[in-house]
Order: sequence, then structure tokens, then C-alpha cells
Amino acid sequence: MGRWLAFLIPFVSLIAIAASGLEGAETVWSGLVIAENVAQPQSVPPELTRIEGSLKKFFGYNQFQVIGQSQKTLKTGQEDWLATSKFFGLHVDARGESAAGYVLNLQLYKEKELLLETNAKLSKRSPLVIKGPQVGSGQLLLVLVIQ
Repeated sequence: MGRWLAFLIPFVSLIAIAASGLEGAETVWSGLVIAENVAQPQSVPPELTRIEGSLKKFFGYNQFQVIGQSQKTLKTGQEDWLATSKFFGLHVDARGESAAGYVLNLQLYKEKELLLETNAKLSKRSPLVIKGPQVGSGQLLLVLVIQ
């Protein structure tokens, strides 16, 4: 019985450590979104359903179209990833995690030209939305949401 228990305790400890590591892993959805006012708006993409009201209220547009997106599971809070569209690319570099969220370095490119570089905090309680350049009759929005 003693040898069996000696084997079982380290095994249970490994499972607990693995489970706690998975518990901390969170998925971040990053999107390049064109916001515009149109006569007959299309329904909001599923990725934006949760924040549709806030987007309409704060930015004043009635249609939101995802033109590029990416999902990344953060395990260490130090990952980086890219959301791209035909002309734009959003490079996200996570620089660390706190109880409130993640510190990010964001770089927005139009083709190969750097348009914007900024540091931001992505809260675990609310999305991060940054107003980008005008695109045609609309506005580019950078949206990051912890799912």
C-alpha cells in the first residue's frame, strides 16, 4: 500500500499542476473591422455580437464587417500573433499578464508601412477597441477580446 500511495501522490500532483496551467490559458480574438454607415446594414458578425451595442454607441456606425482576424491562446502572457487582411496587418505582442489583464504592444501596418505602434492593456473584463484610419466611407477598428 505504501508503494502504491508513493506512486499516486506525484501523479495526482502532476495532474493538478497541468489543470491549473490550463485554467490560466485564455483565448484572445483579434479583429480588423471596417465600421461604416449604410442604408441596409448586414447583421453583425458572431465575433462582435457581444459588443455590438457598445460599438454602435461609441463609434456611431451601423455596420461592422470583419476583414481580418486571428485567435491566440495565451499560456504564458508572452505570446505574439498577427491578424491580417488584404491591406492591413495587426501585430500583437503580449508583454505580460496581471490579475486585470494583459500588457500588449500593437503595431498596425498598411501593406509594409507602419501606421501605428502603441502599448495598451487588454482587460479580462472588457474588450479593447482602437479607432484606426479612415478606409473608404468607413473607419478601421482594431478589436481585441478575451473570449
